[in-house]
Amino acid sequence: MTVHPTRSTARNVSRRRRVALYAASMLCASAILTALPGGASAAPADASAPGAGARAVVFEDQFDGPAGAAVDGGKWQTETGDNVSNHERQYYTPGNDNAALDGRGNLVITARKENPGNYACWYGTCEYTSSRLNTSGKFAAAYGHVEARIKIPRGQGIWPAFWMLGDDFGNVGWPDSGEIDIMENVGFEPGTVHGTLHGPGYSGSGGIGAAYTLPGGQAFADDFHTFSVDWAPDSITWSVDGNVFQRRTPADLNGNPWVFDKPFFLILNLAVGGYWPGDPDGSTRFPQQMVIDYVRVTTGD
Repeated sequence: MTVHPTRSTARNVSRRRRVALYAASMLCASAILTALPGGASAAPADASAPGAGARAVVFEDQFDGPAGAAVDGGKWQTETGDNVSNHERQYYTPGNDNAALDGRGNLVITARKENPGNYACWYGTCEYTSSRLNTSGKFAAAYGHVEARIKIPRGQGIWPAFWMLGDDFGNVGWPDSGEIDIMENVGFEPGTVHGTLHGPGYSGSGGIGAAYTLPGGQAFADDFHTFSVDWAPDSITWSVDGNVFQRRTPADLNGNPWVFDKPFFLILNLAVGGYWPGDPDGSTRFPQQMVIDYVRVTTGD
């Protein structure tokens, strides 16, 4: 995965992604095979899991408000621009053009095949628009239970993500800032999501992660699912709908630095195309929507 500034401002933090098609193909192949360290299988979280028990809410957005309203500017900032490093095809637009409340307690990020603003992308005139939001400068925290309930979109070339970057990104850059990918999905894997760590010595195609696949051929786009991490000093544990599928500690990093004992901020985005998912094709239908019911961060035992 690769992080780079958007064109609009260096303060806004851009996405990161696989930097080579070969690396992406290797990662996609490994997605079928990855599991818990040591071959452990996914299992429901229980009261002994990190973060279980009484918690204090330190950040929450339930996206209440009238249909068409923009997100709360006190909690989120909207990034703008394209992403040449990942070869994504969309332009991230400002305001509520592609990210708006639906009036039913959800945030809807919409990817469209359009270019109403005559936006310019790395490949020429942009073909798609979408949105990317982050809490940089507004909220960051170290440790806790971080979760969102999301109904992801579907289709070839569609790439939703819920993730975090180290709050010192502006000073140390990526990958020294660290990155925690809570959930990523690429459209050609409708029933699988990925959770990954990136840091110095384990970034891009060398990120440390695992995949979770729904049983019975189900697709994540068919319903809402809860994606979360339980984050403690020297430990991060990933869950989908309460099912733990991965736990990482400094012992997994082959002697490289563990850079996750500091505050991180949150990011939501919906990309179109790129090295990893590939570009949309004739089977891809637009618009596609990433619907977020809530985002919540809690701390405590």
